[in-house]
Amino acid sequence: MKENLKRPNITLAFDVYGTLINTHGVLILLETMIGDKAKAFSNRWREKQLEYSFRRGLMKNYVPFSDCTRQALEYTCDYYQISLSAEQKHALMECYKTLPSFEDVKPALITLKAQGYRMFAFSNGTKRAVETLLHAAGIDALFEGVVSADEIKTFKPNPDIYQHFLQATESKESDTWLISSNPFDVIGAIATGLKAAWVKRTEGAVFDPWEMQPNVIVADLHLLDSALNECVE
Repeated sequence: MKENLKRPNITLAFDVYGTLINTHGVLILLETMIGDKAKAFSNRWREKQLEYSFRRGLMKNYVPFSDCTRQALEYTCDYYQISLSAEQKHALMECYKTLPSFEDVKPALITLKAQGYRMFAFSNGTKRAVETLLHAAGIDALFEGVVSADEIKTFKPNPDIYQHFLQATESKESDTWLISSNPFDVIGAIATGLKAAWVKRTEGAVFDPWEMQPNVIVADLHLLDSALNECVE
């Protein structure tokens, strides 16, 4: 294994929601509101949030990612026939602005930064929302910058977004890695010519059986440095 090698020409594009930031961080608040239905509610909310972004992208009918999140919350309330007050919905949306990072994130990012990788946050969220989120998690200073899909008014996995990332960061396809726990994002990056690492955060997670598969699979970000050292020459 090649250790302690500086990688100033390698760019890492970190997905934010679900990769760095735990989107189920609303669970504690949800549990105070709806009890044992909280986990299922949180899962459905996240699924709908992504579905709405996909549909908006295909329709070319862009709204900020926070609007997809809010509309998905409304859907999930209707789906489970749960009546939340306007104040409760507002509290849940505010909670989404300060979700916690996974425990492995900060120490892994510190290690990668020390190796000399160029590191960017790369998200469907607006730049302001992502900056707020990263700051609240205490990891904003570890990134060179934030690249948002909002800048070109569409959503991942539209190939235009990955090309936008390359242009915005002045990176080459061959030297750029997407780091994501979301299979659709990994596939989108690979289809555009980037390399990608899938962060398989749960044992039961399943990657789509497509012809495009991740270059690297890691269980958490602690393992990413070693995995990249094996791949990057």
